[in-house]
Amino acid sequence: MAQTIKLVLTASIGLAISGSLLAAAPTISAQDFVDKLESPWDMAFMKDGTMFFTEKCKGLSVRLPSGAINKLHGIGATTGYSSASADLFCDGQAGMMGVAIDPQFASNRFIYAYSSSNLGGKLGNRVMRFKLNDAMTGVSDRTDIVADVGYKPKASKHPFGGPGAHNGGRIRFGPADGFLYVTTGDNHLGIGPMSPTYIGGKVLRVDRDGKAAPDNKPPAGFDPRVFTYGHRNPQGIAFRPGDNRPFTAENGPWHTDEVTALVNGGNAGWDPRPNMAGRKECSDDYCGYSPNQMGAMDPKKRAAYMPMTDLKTYPTAMKPAWNNKGMSQGMFCNAFLSGAKWKDWNGQMVVGYAGIGIHGTGVGNRLDLLKISADGLSATKTDLPWPTVAGRFRACELGPDGDLFVALEDQGKIIRVKPE
Repeated sequence: MAQTIKLVLTASIGLAISGSLLAAAPTISAQDFVDKLESPWDMAFMKDGTMFFTEKCKGLSVRLPSGAINKLHGIGATTGYSSASADLFCDGQAGMMGVAIDPQFASNRFIYAYSSSNLGGKLGNRVMRFKLNDAMTGVSDRTDIVADVGYKPKASKHPFGGPGAHNGGRIRFGPADGFLYVTTGDNHLGIGPMSPTYIGGKVLRVDRDGKAAPDNKPPAGFDPRVFTYGHRNPQGIAFRPGDNRPFTAENGPWHTDEVTALVNGGNAGWDPRPNMAGRKECSDDYCGYSPNQMGAMDPKKRAAYMPMTDLKTYPTAMKPAWNNKGMSQGMFCNAFLSGAKWKDWNGQMVVGYAGIGIHGTGVGNRLDLLKISADGLSATKTDLPWPTVAGRFRACELGPDGDLFVALEDQGKIIRVKPE
């Protein structure tokens, strides 16, 4: 039986959260939606409530409105799936990640997934397109529409440096333009984020065949698929209701997770190359960790650390709306709440954290509410109370009925958060 926990946030008791009185905050309940999963990573919904979801080390599945679950496509030797690809693998941060549904699904039945692969002996990430059968029991016709999100040439010696470190991996179709947005991480490759040809550390915008959106505006000489560049590890992307502007949620180094409003052709300002002025020696030619981040949590020493968005070197870089108070706690997902039932929270962004006390910054496993300014350059935060002691918030997505669905990686479940 699903467990429901009510979180009372009503005007009648005038509950103050983080110093702000939420006079019209909704009353919400949290209920298990799918459990007994292994590292759930992403979700995508159809209008009738059908939910596609991924498990990082298993594969792609679908939950039907009846509650039945069909396992569609597995990783490597994974069993129980109607099909599998031998080249797909899971190791560390690598595995089956983002999932998206084609806006024209009714006519083409296309589903997309982002996964790590060793096809042809080359390690990297791929965006794959599948065709779902009418019975929703299996997929076929795998087509790799983005096949060159390569890994760095050698294994990283940095913390969290296993295969595929900093994968990015979220994929979403823009609600207004119908193009697929793909977030890619820097993979601990120093030259990556600012490279015109390496597509790690980027947000790509492509059509259903993987071709560049014709109105992308990357700098001269850049891969035409690039929508924005200079990213570290964007693992969330969401579109604001009303203006449909894309916002990323991005992991910081020893400091500064960021939410950023994207600008076509924009630079996110992350440049971990070792040849920048004032840099100390960098292991593997990647300056994203110590010693260039030492003292980052001490306000008196912050002038010495390498910034997440380097506005000194790149004064026209996109300025983040939120920087998590200068802390790195594993910001991994974002979604906008939409609908009158969310009351004062309608239109605000939810961001989820998957860090459990990383980098000495305290527990990061929580949800925040961000009220972002119209220009996308600032935000105010409210903590969203949560009835769990531990949980890595890996994905957050609004369902077709306006409820919020959250994937808790450590607990192996997807939770439904419902405003009453």
